Amino acid sequence: MTIAAIDFCRLYSDHMTAAGRAKPSSAWDKRVPDIKRKEKKGRYAGEFISRMDLTDARTLLDVGCGTGAISLPLAARLERVIGLDYSQGMLDEFKASIAEQGITNADALHLAWEDDWSEVPECDIVVASRSTMVQDIGAALAKLDAKAKKRVYLTHLVDGRFIDPRIFDAIGRKPLPMPDYIYVLNILHSRNIHPRLDYIDGEGPLTGITEFDELLQRTTWAIGELDTNERARLQAWFEEVMENGGLNTIIRWAFISWDVNLRQCYDSAASMA
Repeated sequence: MTIAAIDFCRLYSDHMTAAGRAKPSSAWDKRVPDIKRKEKKGRYAGEFISRMDLTDARTLLDVGCGTGAISLPLAARLERVIGLDYSQGMLDEFKASIAEQGITNADALHLAWEDDWSEVPECDIVVASRSTMVQDIGAALAKLDAKAKKRVYLTHLVDGRFIDPRIFDAIGRKPLPMPDYIYVLNILHSRNIHPRLDYIDGEGPLTGITEFDELLQRTTWAIGELDTNERARLQAWFEEVMENGGLNTIIRWAFISWDVNLRQCYDSAASMA
């Protein structure tokens, strides 16, 4: 067997199903205040934006825009930005930020990855920041590429764990990690897209927690309810960690980008070969 014989889209989908931790839009609606607070303190958005090339770009589509941490800071440098998300709560916050900041060139679209995107306009740059953990990654990547006129930028989780693996050790679970970025690279390669790869190290979801109730809330949101024994083990671990400096965790994201025009050149060369 060669690598060309492997269906990475199917492999990813099977892995995603086995991991079984996809979140409905309502779950993200509830996390708006927490995410907004973390974005103000964190460095992730700035790291993402610093890696983008806006040369000759006038429009931007932000898929899974959340509260607008990536697209809204760029609005002043572009003619139009569009935020797309399946969480109405996130879009409400996105719109509130537009009004608060006096931004006049931003629009919001309430759509999911699985919806019909025929009315979504093509933009010079398409962004998908921490939003590609979907069931059908092949279709998602195709949509990003199809809507981009110049460049695509996305981040995908490294190692497949949103939560500190020490949590699982503490409570005695051994769940399957979510599918990580290596699938994305292989799918793009199979489509004659040769992306650039970098990494962003951001604050983990447990950084700064000082109360057990907050740790419990974030843990159950990520992995589901804990039984009495698991909760007791988690609390014992938390108390030990707090005695030794507290919770400071890092989560690593693969920053993946490609030029659509360059991909088209590769396609043309392949067709003439």
